[in-house]
Amino acid sequence: MAAALEGKKVGIIGAGAMGGALCRGLIHAGATPPDALLVSDPRAEHLAGLGHELGVRTTLLNSDVGAYADIIVLAVKPQTVHDVLADVHGILQPAQLLISIAAGVRIATLENALSMPVPVVRAMPNTAAQVNAGACAYCRGTHAGEGHLAMAAEVFRSVGAAVAVEERMMDAVTALSGSGPAYVYLVIEALVDGGVKVGLPRDLAQQLAAQTVLGAARMVMDTRLHPAQLKDMVATPSGTTITALAALEHAGLRAALIDAVERAAIRSAELGQ
Repeated sequence: MAAALEGKKVGIIGAGAMGGALCRGLIHAGATPPDALLVSDPRAEHLAGLGHELGVRTTLLNSDVGAYADIIVLAVKPQTVHDVLADVHGILQPAQLLISIAAGVRIATLENALSMPVPVVRAMPNTAAQVNAGACAYCRGTHAGEGHLAMAAEVFRSVGAAVAVEERMMDAVTALSGSGPAYVYLVIEALVDGGVKVGLPRDLAQQLAAQTVLGAARMVMDTRLHPAQLKDMVATPSGTTITALAALEHAGLRAALIDAVERAAIRSAELGQ
């Protein structure tokens, strides 16, 4: 697994939640040693915490990362991408790889902001990367080859699952797995409230609801059965589950989730304009 990143120096621009998660994942997976990582961020307190926790080197200057690393991960908010690229656009070379996780920022935008034909990979991870259970999709730019995709895959597989897609799918990826954890949190919160309403202490209800969601996801992944099959296996005639499922269908849960994903994809496309 470590072959693609072996001997590579990795720079991460942005020491927020995702930048920090990738930093931890690379080190804990053994993909990149701490002394081969350089992290930049304008917030000195974030850098100090990461440096103390992981032993990585840090800098306030994005240009330091651009000059140092073989692979530069752009882990910043979409609205700050242009400012960050202005710091490194004249530094990055074709021998380096730029990976962007900025939501909605298209490959053409990234490539056009650079002065050289630098290989670019655009990716959309999610926040579950913080617990090594992330879901990430990534796509290649004009100058990126199979070796660059292999390096990107190794970066993101250090914090979960990662799959290669075409860029035309990235708005859908953002809507489903990028925003998806928030949908599930809402479902868990509602289940907890339901448990409390029927008499459970809140802490017990939260423990049971979260474990139920985790277990159901594991069943889908491990059995490879269609979710509808698994649902039918639980719903006995005239039982509690089919009664609850009927209530959910009556309330429009299925349609609401489909609509949520569709609206998020439209918004992602708007942000990329």
